[in-house]
This record gives sequence, structure tokens and C-alpha cells, in this order.
Amino acid sequence: MLVSPKSLVKIARSGNAVERLRAVRDGQAAVRVAAVGGALSTGVLHALRHPRTTSDLAEEIGARDVELLEAFLRALTAAGLVRTADGVHRLTRRSRALLGDDVVRAAYEGFSDFHTGLYRDLPGQLAGGRARDDVSRHGDVIARLSRAMEPLVHDALAREVRESGARRLLDVGCGDGSHLVHMLAAAPEAAGVGIEIDPAAAALAVHALATAGLAHRGKVLTADVREVAAEGPRALGGPVDLALVANVVYYLPVAERTDLLRAVGGLLAPGGRLVVVSTMAEDSAFSRHFDLLLRAQDGGMSLPRPDEVATQLTAAGLEVTAIQRLAPGDPLYAVTAERARVAAAEAHVAPGAV
Repeated sequence: MLVSPKSLVKIARSGNAVERLRAVRDGQAAVRVAAVGGALSTGVLHALRHPRTTSDLAEEIGARDVELLEAFLRALTAAGLVRTADGVHRLTRRSRALLGDDVVRAAYEGFSDFHTGLYRDLPGQLAGGRARDDVSRHGDVIARLSRAMEPLVHDALAREVRESGARRLLDVGCGDGSHLVHMLAAAPEAAGVGIEIDPAAAALAVHALATAGLAHRGKVLTADVREVAAEGPRALGGPVDLALVANVVYYLPVAERTDLLRAVGGLLAPGGRLVVVSTMAEDSAFSRHFDLLLRAQDGGMSLPRPDEVATQLTAAGLEVTAIQRLAPGDPLYAVTAERARVAAAEAHVAPGAV
């Protein structure tokens, strides 16, 4: 039956037509995200790497309610994730592409779970409920999702390595070691140290160095950089020419950030550079969302502003030399600072001179 023009006019006049259309589209997008998240969390997509019947799939993922599973499969078929023929379910090309890209999987896992759960739980938290623990429980998903920006960070690091002529490198909070590996690859004559407080992440970094054939030029310390810095540069085998602090500062309370940067700065050689890479607080939707997510955690977390990081670096005794947005429209920045060079007169003061 065709809809009459009069009915269309009534629909248009019954409310805000533009916002109604936007709400429907947003709702459909939210359902698609949730469907992919559910297909991943239930294990359906992974199980369908090999075609299976409904009963075989139910046994594979431990599903007892087969009728509900069939309804779920119909929903996934409508979403373009599964195709079914002769009672056998298979992945579509889109699903195979999704499973083949870890950043895509992490995006669906995170946004169908805690990224949107933040808003569902917000009324209770605003009323005094306990802080969230997404960073500690889902740190792996956050780290995997952040890899989408790695090429931008790596390009910036390669430029810093080339311009500084660095021979000794340091990666603070090195995570899985990808940045350290990239810096060492960009500086074939350099040696590097990664410092990581999480033993599991540190083990990944050690493996990354070995896999890249760089274990002879790089090592990883499982420690808090502030404890390492308390021993001075000798804890690293000497002062470093280039230090990186990437996606670390926003996990610390604001009051502790200058001390962290001062500690890292104390490990630099005269004229050495410290590069702070971070998603920054600015008026973009993702930046404000991520800042809200951090502030909802326990521990005083929040996104910094570029000028705030610059002020903290200055307070740490370093000279800020550059503030750079790493991609147009993206809130990812690199702030670079240098340790003052020792003046020639100071470096050759005679013993006993006043």
C-alpha cells in the first residue's frame, strides 16, 4: 500500500523530522555496533571461520538456547555478517575482513562494551556510585585500538630520531614495544631501553625486540620510571639522547605529571630531547568522550591540553621546542622539549675554582 502525501505531511509535522531521522539512523548504527560486539563476545564469528550448522555452532560456543541462537543468527544475517544456505552458516566477506584487522575488532569490542556502558552507568555514578575500572580491566582493548594511530606516531618518531642524531633511546611506558622497535629501526647505530611497569606488557616488548632482530640493541626494564630515575642515568647505562613518553601522562593525576616529566628529563643527556605524545583535550567529540571516560575512572585521570603539557615540561626544567598535531582534525599531539646544554665554561671548570 502506498503512503498518501497527506500522511507524509502529517508525519513531517508531528515532530522534528530532521532529528527523528537522525535518531533512527543513530539507533541503527548503534544496533550494528552492538551486533558485531555480540558476535565477537559470544564467539560466533570466530566459530564460523569454518562453516557450521546451528547445532554444531551451539555445541562450539556452549549455547543451550538454540532457538535464541537461531534468532541471533538471523539478526547477524540481516546485518550482513553471516550468510546461510542449506542450513549451514558462513562468514561474509565483511566478517572475514573484520576478523583480519585487530584494530577493527578492538573498536567493536570497546564501543559495544565500556565506551557506551559509560553513559548507561553514568546516572548511578553521578549519584555517588563507585568509579569505573575500564582502564585496568580493558587496557588491552584500549591499547589495541590506539594502534590505529601508530603510523602517525612512528612518522613523528622517525623524524625526531633523524634530526637529533640520537644514539641512546628511551621509551617510557613502552607497552608492547612497537614504538621502541620503530625508533631502533630508524636509528641503526642506536641502542634503546624500554621501561614498562606491567610485567605482561613488558614481556610483549621483549618478544617484539627479539622478533624484529633487535634484542642485541634493545632491552626492557619492568619498573616504574620514577624508581629508575631515582638511581640516575647509570640505571640505563648512561644518559639518553631521545626519550619518548607516549599515551602515559593522562593516566596520572595532574599533580604528579610534572614530577614524572622531571624524572624522565633527569635521564637525558645535555641537549637531549623528550617527546610527549598524547591524545589531548580539545572540543572534538572523541576527545571529550575519552576525557569523560578517564575522569570516570579511579585515580584522577584526565586528558591534558597541549599548553598544559608544555607548562609542565617547563616546570620540569626543560625547554619546549615544538607542539605538533600529528594528524589534521585528530586530537593526537606531540610536544617536544630539550634539556639545556652544558655551557663550555661550566664543563671545564678547573678543580678548586670559585
